[in-house]
Amino acid sequence: MPVRPEHGVTSRVTEDGYLEFLTAADGAGYRCSPVAAAMWIALRQHNGNIGPAAEMLAELWCTDPENTRTDMDIWVSELRDAGLVRDEL
Repeated sequence: MPVRPEHGVTSRVTEDGYLEFLTAADGAGYRCSPVAAAMWIALRQHNGNIGPAAEMLAELWCTDPENTRTDMDIWVSELRDAGLVRDEL
């Protein structure tokens, strides 16, 4: 299932490479590492599909594709729990 930003959530990558999410509902901000920024960019490039995004990053980072996928699954789950992203059915 593709992952999409939750309604009212915006994101941006800062000049220093960090990923920031802002929520319209309460104005809360969330800051993520540069690695998370790369994962977010890969997700957006692959229309929210974790599998192809993880494969691309694994190739770029010379990491095991299965481990990269697991890391992305965990991170996306954390974003989902924080109410920042949702699965699109």
